[in-house]
Formats: sequence, structure tokens, C-alpha cells
Amino acid sequence: MTVETKRGETKTRIGKVVSNKMAKTVVVKVERRVQHPLFKKIVIRSKRYYAHNEREDLKVGDTVKIVETKPISKLKRWRVGEVIAKSTV
Repeated sequence: MTVETKRGETKTRIGKVVSNKMAKTVVVKVERRVQHPLFKKIVIRSKRYYAHNEREDLKVGDTVKIVETKPISKLKRWRVGEVIAKSTV
């Protein structure tokens, strides 16, 4: 799946925080639904992104929007844009 963006637009993804154990970093799991090429069944594909979280206020289970940015470290190419929903646990 290719994500087409116009020049100058940044890519965004929505996912859930699955880890916040690092300093100023959260791991966000983004799920997408795709159709299997042979069986035509809808399957869920997921990917984990390392995102920069400056305020360190996120907890596991929070739903966030992440925005692509220039490389911050070896693994971090995303930053937390906004918090969509806080977890109740």
C-alpha cells in the first residue's frame, strides 16, 4: 500500500500506544485493514512506530495521531501530533 501525499504534506497515522518505557519516546501500534489478494478476506496488518513524546504524558492504551518528521534518532522518524483519546485504565 502506498500513501500518496502532495509535495509539502506530512504523513499522519492514528494508533495506540503500546509502550512508554523509554525517555521521551513511545511505541505506537498502527493497524490497517487490507484485502487478501487470493482469498479476498479482510485481514488486519499492524506496524509499530517509534514516536517522539516531549511531554512524557502518554500512557499505554492512549490513542494518538503521529506525524512524520525528520530523523530524530536511529529509530525515531515520527512525533506525537495530538492525543485523540486517553485510556481509562
